[in-house]
Amino acid sequence: MGLVRSFALFLVFLSCLIAVYGQGTRIGFYSTTCPNAETIVRTTVASHFSSDPKVAPGLLRMHNHDCFVQGCDGSVLLSGPNSERTAGANVNLHGFEVIDDAKRQLEAACPGVVSCADILALAARDSVALTNGQSWQVPTGRRDGRVSLASNVNNLPSPSDSLAIQQRKFAAFRLNTRDLVTLVGGGHTIGTAACGFITNRIFNSSGNTADPTMDQTFVPQLQRLCPQNGDGSARVDLDTGSGNTFDTSYFINLSRNRGILQSDHVLWTSPATRSIVQEFMAPRGNFNVQFARSMVKMSNIGVKTGTNGEIRRVCSAVN
Repeated sequence: MGLVRSFALFLVFLSCLIAVYGQGTRIGFYSTTCPNAETIVRTTVASHFSSDPKVAPGLLRMHNHDCFVQGCDGSVLLSGPNSERTAGANVNLHGFEVIDDAKRQLEAACPGVVSCADILALAARDSVALTNGQSWQVPTGRRDGRVSLASNVNNLPSPSDSLAIQQRKFAAFRLNTRDLVTLVGGGHTIGTAACGFITNRIFNSSGNTADPTMDQTFVPQLQRLCPQNGDGSARVDLDTGSGNTFDTSYFINLSRNRGILQSDHVLWTSPATRSIVQEFMAPRGNFNVQFARSMVKMSNIGVKTGTNGEIRRVCSAVN
């Protein structure tokens, strides 16, 4: 009974979050207009994942990047000169073909009904579930934005950000420090980073370790994966030993001073966030529940609903 009551309370809490942050989105938005919408997205993501597991972290990252630039309006999906996709932070985004595939199927089933922004939000959720994370209910009803400019991609978190800078960037969207640790942890428990982002941490000008606060027994492993004068675009797991599984090992790695990026490492070294990391790495921690809450908040940043925006027929181009 206690577990049932806790789950019921969580659903009530989730409904309150949607009411506060959702600005018109709601769970089951397509229940009558396109009842198979979520199933179509889920099966499409699963199909692509079976042949290319990299689409899971790619879609989660893509959704995050979409929301941090003009809100969750699918603007990152638009292609063309000087679009968001051409910005330096977005050039390595992966999984656009999954969204395009899902959109084609949805247009065949329910023409002009399901937005690309909603497809991306659902695909991010399904990507977490496919990598062993827990699923959650995604409020839908977003409409698609018509503007996508690389010049607007200026507030995304950076691999070198201090905690204070990360907090400022998240607070701009009413996301608190707990949301920050949760979303960064969820985004980095699967996927990879380019070696170019970490060479300054594992080498100095003489070729020795540059960051003495890292686990010194771990550094040689990173140096082999990312040689000092090697290919800066080569990739390394953000969650060493568990890069393909959505779990809490990312936080355990942080506690061992094995955070890959400087922005990860400071979550452990900063007193303001260390206690949250410790909570999430505990065997009975509530990371998955908190991740669902924080994702609902983030996925409703600046959404367009009602008569704002449009429902694109093709996700890469405005109607």
